Amino acid sequence: MSESDHTEDPTTRRRSDYPELRRITTRWEDEDVYGHVNNVVYYSYFDTAVNAFLIEATGTDTRKLPAYGVVAETSCRFLRELRFPADVEAGLRVTRLGSSSVVYEIGLFQGEAESPAAVGRFVHVYVTGEDRSVTPVPDVIRAVLEPLAV
Repeated sequence: MSESDHTEDPTTRRRSDYPELRRITTRWEDEDVYGHVNNVVYYSYFDTAVNAFLIEATGTDTRKLPAYGVVAETSCRFLRELRFPADVEAGLRVTRLGSSSVVYEIGLFQGEAESPAAVGRFVHVYVTGEDRSVTPVPDVIRAVLEPLAV
C-alpha cells in the first residue's frame, strides 16, 4: 500500500468499495451516557467482522489452526455517530496481504447511508500457537483474503 492510500480521506469511501459486508447487531450496552455507541465498541465491531468472516469463509475454527492472527495495530477515524438499536454493516477490504501479516480496512455503515460512519485499520500478524513466533499467513486464510485485496 502506498503512503497516499494510507492517508486517503476515508469520507470518499462508499459501501461498494468493500468486497465483503457483514451485519453486526448493536446491543443496549453499546451506547454510552452520551447516547451514541461508545468509541471502544467500534474496535469490537472490527474484531468481530474480521474473525467471523475468517471462520465462515474458511469453514474452519481459526483458533485451532497452527498459526493465528494477533492484533498488532488498530486505529479508527470517527466520522459520524452510530446508535442503538440499528444494526451496523461492516465492510471489509484488505489493503495489504504480506507474508506474515494482513492489513484490513473496515468501514462501518448504519441505515441507508452510503458513506461510512467510521473507517478503521486493523492489522493481524500471524504467530504460532506454541511460542508466538511470527510465521506465514496460513494458506487457508490467504485463499479467502485474496479476493478482498484492493
